[in-house]
Amino acid sequence: QHMAFSRMDLRDHRKIVVIDNRIAYSGSQNCADPEFRAKPACAPWIDLLLRCEGPVVAQVQFLFLSGWIPETGETGLDGYAAAAAHAWHDDGCVAAAFETGPIARHNAMADMFVACIYAARRELVITTPYFVPDESILRAICAAPRRGVRTILVLPRRNDSWLVGQASRSTYADLLQCGVAVHEYPLGLLHAKSMTIDGQISLVGSANIDRRSLELNFENSLLVADAGVTAAIRRRQEKYLSVSVRVTQEQVDGWSFAARLVQNAVAMMSPVL
Repeated sequence: QHMAFSRMDLRDHRKIVVIDNRIAYSGSQNCADPEFRAKPACAPWIDLLLRCEGPVVAQVQFLFLSGWIPETGETGLDGYAAAAAHAWHDDGCVAAAFETGPIARHNAMADMFVACIYAARRELVITTPYFVPDESILRAICAAPRRGVRTILVLPRRNDSWLVGQASRSTYADLLQCGVAVHEYPLGLLHAKSMTIDGQISLVGSANIDRRSLELNFENSLLVADAGVTAAIRRRQEKYLSVSVRVTQEQVDGWSFAARLVQNAVAMMSPVL
């Protein structure tokens, strides 16, 4: 609570839609046209979100109300989230919606990313627009190929934040040296935040792998344990990969000293970006 009132740069970054207390959408999509005219040079925004029914809707509704009630002061909503549809679907799956932020447990989002990464045994695919990992996440990703996990990272080639783009590229040398396949998506801002693990587990939500999402933003995420849902997300990831360009060791080795200096200088500033 003290942090929430002592900082002026906190941000509600959640993306939540709940319809009739029975359908929920969760993912990376903002309420904005994909062309996002404010930043046309990076358009279109490429997003991913999941449509949910069943018990998880109550969890998403609770997350929405946790922001709505303090902001509006509206009363009479006690128990509203609990009244969301509870019907179990015979063909349903196991899922959990959760929120992270400056008044939640410290490092909760980073811990979730790290736990999912270390859970991978065969394949790990990650897409994110803003990749400025803390040390725990970077080390977890770099460790995955060393234990035989096919590890793929897909980032946008053109970033709407020059600083974030430079900080992201400062990690490429470490990633490639450890065997991570780094790809850059060239057709717009790949804004989808997704992780698939071994074709069985998916993590989709609003959180980027950067310091702002890990420490300052209010975020919402959806963890799904289901092969069918994960396969659908994995197919979408494969579409991103099909048009992306793989970053090579030779390409990174060819960067000038000045370029590396800028990248590393920006990366050093990442905790305050």
